[in-house]
Amino acid sequence: MRHPLHPALVHFPIACWSLATAGDLASLVWGEPAWRLAGVLLVAGIGFSIPAMLAGFFELAKVAEENPAIKDVNRHMIVVMCALAFYTASLFLRLQGAHLVEPGPLAIALSALGFGLLCVAGWLGGKLVYGHRLGVAPLPPP
Repeated sequence: MRHPLHPALVHFPIACWSLATAGDLASLVWGEPAWRLAGVLLVAGIGFSIPAMLAGFFELAKVAEENPAIKDVNRHMIVVMCALAFYTASLFLRLQGAHLVEPGPLAIALSALGFGLLCVAGWLGGKLVYGHRLGVAPLPPP
């Protein structure tokens, strides 16, 4: 594929997880409608993260091991996987069977920590594109 798919797909889990965290915070004021929406957004974010991560793995395969960007690529990957783990744990804490229940403080804290990791992962992803120019077509000679 000429154009990397990963950058196009990451917006979906980022949006879902960010809004899920916002929904968790909003649930402290608005209650059930907000925490139910947050739970659904966690499920959607986890689902959307799978194709985004797979596309990222395919992009990773194109990066040579001697490329100086590889350390930041690995950091980005590890931080995103940790965010996925935190959001998944938050989701499981708010499930009773197949039903969503009101999240407790730990579920909300895991969601907030996942959001923090998501921000770090986004910063690292930006560094890969803008700093290391990964996935960017080379500039034509002047």
